[in-house]
Amino acid sequence: LQYGIVLDAGSSHTAMFIYKWPADKENDTGVVSEHGMCDVEGPGISSYSSNPPAAGTSLEQCLNQALRDVPKEKHVGTPLYLGATAGMRLLDIADPQASDAVLRAVAATLKTYPFDFRGAKILSGEEEGVFGWVTANYLLENFIKRGWLGEWIQPQKKTLGAMDFGGASTQITFETRDTIENPKNEVMLKLYGQAYKVYTHSFLCYGRDQVLKRLLSKLLQAESYQATVSHPCWPMGYNKSLLLSSIYDSPCTEKERPSLALNTTVTLVGSGNGNLCALLVSKLFDFTTCSFSHCSFDGVFQPKVSGNFIAFSAFFYTVDFIQTVMGRPVHLPRDLKDAAEIICATSWSELLQKAPKLEKRLPDYCAVSTFVYLLTTKGYNFNNHSFPNIAFQKKAGETSIGWALGYMLNLTNMIPAEKSSSHKSMLYNYWVILILLFVVTTLTSLVTAVCLLRHSKSSMI
Repeated sequence: LQYGIVLDAGSSHTAMFIYKWPADKENDTGVVSEHGMCDVEGPGISSYSSNPPAAGTSLEQCLNQALRDVPKEKHVGTPLYLGATAGMRLLDIADPQASDAVLRAVAATLKTYPFDFRGAKILSGEEEGVFGWVTANYLLENFIKRGWLGEWIQPQKKTLGAMDFGGASTQITFETRDTIENPKNEVMLKLYGQAYKVYTHSFLCYGRDQVLKRLLSKLLQAESYQATVSHPCWPMGYNKSLLLSSIYDSPCTEKERPSLALNTTVTLVGSGNGNLCALLVSKLFDFTTCSFSHCSFDGVFQPKVSGNFIAFSAFFYTVDFIQTVMGRPVHLPRDLKDAAEIICATSWSELLQKAPKLEKRLPDYCAVSTFVYLLTTKGYNFNNHSFPNIAFQKKAGETSIGWALGYMLNLTNMIPAEKSSSHKSMLYNYWVILILLFVVTTLTSLVTAVCLLRHSKSSMI
């Protein structure tokens, strides 16, 4: 086996994925799978802007696990990548020097390990979206799959759209036949000899954590920064005091930053009002501006959604909470809307009783469920007909869905643009052996049957 390691440095945390595949695999085989993963303790690397060396140190626990999970003799030949996403994109906007210092610090740590370190970089939102799309379709064998005789064939299947919802951004990516009116949203891919025209867009500041900060900012602004403010998206019985600095420490909220001192404390008291919460969340979107024939929101072009979709990351966690903790099905947009309203109307004590292990995130499920409903329906324009085509999933088989695998497949050239002239896989020989064994077994059975028949006839005589 060969191995590859990708560190997904997200805005809220970093995850390490170890992949494996047969060492003598051909370029066009879909056999890469997840060998192991590790969640780095602590926040994302962008939060170490004032102490960059600590960003590198934070990765050591997971890198030490990689030393154990990857056989020692394979260390030197194992490619190691770090890709940073929206958290670092925001830091790069706010303080480019700090962003560079953090990347240099993590690179310095990664170079001390015996793996083949191939760079640490910040992915663009479009790269994040496209690599997530590649991962999902690769794992679900929509590009290429193994045939009955071990050969690799292109299934006549449509590709799946991909929807990612991280801490600081959200992405939507899908294949379309429609004209993509904004060239920035069009990506042409050639995989295994097949051309794909893909629409993609990444919405910075529309990830879960940034949405919650922006909501707080909108609420405080509407209430003129009073010392105590009622929060319609927080459950009844829940309240918390916050420093203004914790809300306005991001490029996503800095335009609304008040003239008050940032060490000012405000107390927010949950009122659990679903209708008011929906009104507040809708203010995060601009559904009116559009200079194209169709837009999602904020004046961004989007063709009509078509085909099946897979929604992962916080999309999955939100819907999973609705289904498992709240016991509500999610088949249609109305189900999502009703579930959000029920969560909003549930008191803090009831929520704690239902899911004590989720205490840290519990207060925000009302707002996040409402946001997911508005994003998918009013934003992306899924309706009663198209919404059931969304599968909310965390994994495909045993492998996590996200941009990391697609990123590694791209950088290691494991998905060739052209069809390979040879389609046989290593399994072909096994099929030949199995067929021969079947023939031998059948012949042996026939010979044995004939002998037994003759023996029975002679004994009768």
